[in-house]
Amino acid sequence: MHDSTSRPSQVFDTVLAGGHLVDPAQGLDGHFDVAVHGGRIAAVLPAGSDLPSRHRIDVRGRLVIPGMIDTHAHVFQHVTGRFGLEADLCGVRSGVTTLIDQGGPSCMTLPAFRAFVVQPKATRVFAYLSTYLVGGLEGHYYPQLYRPDCVDVQATTRAALANADIVKGFKAHAELGGFARWGIEVVRLSADIARQAGLPLYIHFGQLWPLPAEGANGIDADTILADVVPLLKAGDILAHPFTRHPGGFVDRQGRVHGIVREALARGLKVDVGHGSHFSYRQARIALDAGIVPHTLGADMHGYNTAVPAPAGTPAVHSDAEHMFFGQVRFSLASAMTAMLALGLPLQQVVRMVTCNVVDVFGLPSELGTLAVGHPADVTVLHDESGRWLLRDNEGTQLVGSRLLRPAFCLRDGVRFEADAGILPAAEAA
Repeated sequence: MHDSTSRPSQVFDTVLAGGHLVDPAQGLDGHFDVAVHGGRIAAVLPAGSDLPSRHRIDVRGRLVIPGMIDTHAHVFQHVTGRFGLEADLCGVRSGVTTLIDQGGPSCMTLPAFRAFVVQPKATRVFAYLSTYLVGGLEGHYYPQLYRPDCVDVQATTRAALANADIVKGFKAHAELGGFARWGIEVVRLSADIARQAGLPLYIHFGQLWPLPAEGANGIDADTILADVVPLLKAGDILAHPFTRHPGGFVDRQGRVHGIVREALARGLKVDVGHGSHFSYRQARIALDAGIVPHTLGADMHGYNTAVPAPAGTPAVHSDAEHMFFGQVRFSLASAMTAMLALGLPLQQVVRMVTCNVVDVFGLPSELGTLAVGHPADVTVLHDESGRWLLRDNEGTQLVGSRLLRPAFCLRDGVRFEADAGILPAAEAA
């Protein structure tokens, strides 16, 4: 809540003064001062309230939002080889206060994920546990490790329930390369895990693995979505709606599958999962058909982000055509800029990286808003008008009129500059 009449007499730790605050959870969209004390939001008052503080930060001309939450991160550094990024690089140093790792740890490696990622990092980190015993090793470089007999339903369910503070769901893949090898059984097992644990299942759609030597084995990529959706429950999450690869929301004829609307009506959710799969062309088709994702997610990892490769790891991914044309720099704020360029309003885009994530992904209810008493997780963004040239990994170009860039964030009231080397430079149209 916010109080527009009272004037607190205490001296706050920090005041963010005069910024354009957008907090969809509270219905706030205007110029406010935000006071922080003891790592919590202490007051939200109209700009110019002259709140007493030890540190006053002038954020006039900048966008102030609840701490951004990235729904699709890959941050099991070292353990997943080249695939896993350092959490704070794409977290607080990119203006993101909370990350959800998608399928890096498994039931076997979850203790290491807690000890080496969750506990020591400045960024708040949760996990969607891999339904495969091997987790996300080397970015699923070896398809044979993801077959049905590499899934242990009971062990994975048990690990999730015993680590409920950090495990908020599960990750699996429904794509042509896997279906050509083993059919739908892996997805059946994954759905069983999610039902037993009572948690969401997050499913990757769009081809990931190359086809086996014998080809597609009669599997049509355009049938995968319709085969998988009946196995899912309300609250499960369909990822990569805007993928340029076969097996996504848009069929070969350029039409949105009818099953997508049925899935939404049944309570399933949709996450952009930007990353290597994003296509402006496919996004335009889906959005024009009324398919608007609930959440965003950057999907950055060591094969599509400009970071040095650890010694001895693969020089390129075996599925190279599904990665970017060379390594690039991007961020969750870049994905927000893409959504704005596609015509989504700012309030909706902010909702996709804040309160919607809390609801869809089962995160603690105190996140995703700057309500008084909640953790002081705050993102401050440069909000620039102009003509900006945007490109996807198909080579499609789009000109946007609004560019969001992270300036800094507060995580539990502690300031972190957005100084990550992976952040992109703006390119004028």
